[in-house]
Amino acid sequence: MARPKKWQDVPMAGVAFGASAEAVETGQWRSIRPVWDSEKCISCLLCWNQCPDRAILTDENGKVSGIDLFFCKGCGICAHVCPKDAIEMKPEADFPSDSGSR
Repeated sequence: MARPKKWQDVPMAGVAFGASAEAVETGQWRSIRPVWDSEKCISCLLCWNQCPDRAILTDENGKVSGIDLFFCKGCGICAHVCPKDAIEMKPEADFPSDSGSR
């Protein structure tokens, strides 16, 4: 079943699917990027829980293992909620232009 294009296209008592950034790849257009410090990280998963783009990566043990820059839009929420300052936001201009590509 195709998703409705506008809210008016949703049938009465129908289901309107929520928005999700899961399939949106931001690539390199962000102006700041998160830099994760594994030495400071305690894997409390506050960043994982708060990230609107599901860009925080975890390993098979449920510990933070990095940040998927291809999905990250650079909002900085992860850095803001981190109790150990394990994520620092840095200007994208500080990095080579191909470092966020796949």
